[in-house]
Formats: sequence, C-alpha cells, structure tokens
Amino acid sequence: MKKKLIAIAVGAAAVMPALALADVSIYGRAHVSVDFLDDGADYSETNLSSNSSRIGFKGDHEINPSLKAFFQIEQEINFATGSNGSNSFATRDTFVGLKGDFGAVQMGRFDSPFKKARGPANLFGDQVGDMRNLARTGNARFDERYDNTLQYTTPSFGGFNLAVAYSVYAGQSAVEDQDADAFSTSLNYAAGPFAASLAYEKVEEEADSRGERDAVRAAASYNLTDAFKMVGFYQTTEYDGVVDTTDAVRDLNTTDTYGLGGEFKLTDATALKAMWMTLDSDADNADADMWVLGVEHKLDKAVRVYANYAVVDNDDGRSLTPWGQGRSATPSGAAGEKASALSVGLRYDF
Repeated sequence: MKKKLIAIAVGAAAVMPALALADVSIYGRAHVSVDFLDDGADYSETNLSSNSSRIGFKGDHEINPSLKAFFQIEQEINFATGSNGSNSFATRDTFVGLKGDFGAVQMGRFDSPFKKARGPANLFGDQVGDMRNLARTGNARFDERYDNTLQYTTPSFGGFNLAVAYSVYAGQSAVEDQDADAFSTSLNYAAGPFAASLAYEKVEEEADSRGERDAVRAAASYNLTDAFKMVGFYQTTEYDGVVDTTDAVRDLNTTDTYGLGGEFKLTDATALKAMWMTLDSDADNADADMWVLGVEHKLDKAVRVYANYAVVDNDDGRSLTPWGQGRSATPSGAAGEKASALSVGLRYDF
C-alpha cells in the first residue's frame, strides 16, 4: 500500500508542472430547481429539473506578447439524473482559436452571435420564464449552437464590437446546388449604464429538415438608477420552410416577439425581477403572452437561490409553456390553455 501511495504521489508531482504550463482551468455550474408545473389541462405535477448545468475546461497560451491561442471544452451535466443524455462529450460551447490586437478568431461548436444577442434583456435565463419559451419556438427557432462554425470578433471600439459567424452546419451537401450553411452576426455595445445588441441570422433550406428561415433581434438594458434596470427585447422571424411547406405553416412560424422587463435591487444581494412578453404570429389564433415574476438572493459570489412564478396564455393554435427551454423538466403544453409554473431554484457557479 505504501509503495502504491508513493507511486501516486510521484506521478502527481510529475503532472503538476505540465498542468501549470498549460494554464487550464476547470469551471462549471450546478443549477437545479424544484418546480410545480401545470399545463392548464391534464398535467399538474411537481418536478426536479437540472437547468443547463455544465462542466468545462478552458485555457490559453501566449505565443508572443501580441498573440494568444485559446480553447474551451464544455459539456452539459444533468444533476437530476446523473447523465447528460448523450454519448458525446463536448455538447456545449467547444472551440479553439487565436486572439490579439486584431480581435479573435475561433472555430468549433458554440453559441451563435444571434443567440448571445439576447443577453442584455435575459433576466430569467435557464429558469421558468426564460424568454426563449416564446422567442425560440417550432421549426423557425433560432438561439442555436451550430456545428462546424468559424467566427471573427472585432476588438472593442468605444464600447462597440462586431461578431460574424459562418457555419457549414451539418456539413456541405453532396448534392449540387444544395446549401447547408448558416450565417449569424451581431453588433454589440456596452458602456456605462447602457448595453444593447442588434443581430441577424439566416439558415439555408438544406441545412436541416426545418427549412429556410431568417430573423432580426434587438435587446437592450439601461440602468435608470443604481438599483433599477429596465430591459427590452424585439425579434422578427421570417419562415420560408422547405419546398413543400404550406402557407399555413409559413404563417404559423412567421412571428414578431417582443417584451419589456425590469430588475429592482432591494439590497446588494437581493433583487426583484419581472418581465412581460408576447408572440404575435401571422397565423390566426396562434399568439401567446408570458408574464414572469421572480426574486433572487445571492448568498455569495458563487451561490444564489431564487423563486419564480411564470404564466403563458395561449391562443387556440398555440401550446407553449414557460418551462420548455434550458431545463431537463419539459412536459408538453396544451393548445389554447394557460400554462403556469412555480419554481424554487439553487445555482452554484464554480
């Protein structure tokens, strides 16, 4: 036993200098909630949900004073079941690149600029009431993490920066004249009390079975005082689909989604949050509204607890819920019903 312990110690000592040289850090998030979910019809149950929990490895290496190489490998972890539900490892943002005074170039699989552009207005990310429950729906959904992507991000100029990404997506088709790519870009600003993003994204028809679509998104936040922040969001989506897509389906997936919200800090550690959003479809009787109220308390820099109440009110042609995005507990909704969720959660960032 002593010999085994000595061997382990020697091995660890040999590995430590290599780890230090590589400058690799381990990070992650454990985010779990207990939710009471009611679809307004037949489903009314308590769930335990793991909400975009993850573990990752990242690091960089200085090539010279003006050039660095960097990488990240990130995997979703389901704290509710102990499994990621996938046989692959790097299911989340995973990339390698170079950065310097010219900006940054990266390659891999990661959030598109369009997806990240919701950031300034994202008060309830990965919780019940996440804005994606209305802004990321059906075959016209965006907020994607595309495979096979190359992205360039400019340096910051007076608070502005530009991100441009091109994705081969699932790989170029072997059939002539069939595109299988996606393009995404965003103009971002952050300085003082104001932050905003304006983004555009287009996916070609042959990229997947969902068909051709494009969208424009704008999100902004403004700190009116040290304690009170207002946020706003707008997205318009045009859905063309595939060749045989009907006009009815095109109208259903062609939408405008917008909303307003606010966050008020009761103390440095405790905040009240609220948001209203609506989805307006070109199809008749296919709209939806969402209201969210929440309180969040930070126990310290790494750990926070919260409680949210969210409702989605559907027209007869919609069956959306306030819990369908970024979570492991995702029972379906009921058409024309009012779906509600009460959630109490714990998030630990490490």
